[in-house]
Amino acid sequence: MRIWFKIFKDNRLQKDMVIEDLQTDTRTHKIFRALDEICYEFDLCKPIWLDKTITDFKQHSKARFYKDNFIEAIDFDFLEIHVIEED
Repeated sequence: MRIWFKIFKDNRLQKDMVIEDLQTDTRTHKIFRALDEICYEFDLCKPIWLDKTITDFKQHSKARFYKDNFIEAIDFDFLEIHVIEED
């Protein structure tokens, strides 16, 4: 599985990174592991999965985490997660 994470500010891509997880595990576990890794790499607190975020992710394999998803203040508009390749 490959998951692409992108940080946007003022409609411009600020940072991005692709996490690849080749382990044999559930899709959910892979996504949470990748999110943990990206939060460490980008020095972010872990975002909260709100109902809308979960719904978007289930429907499109893509979701955006806005300031409402974070407990701490963020200096960007949103973090986007996008599954670009599945096993």
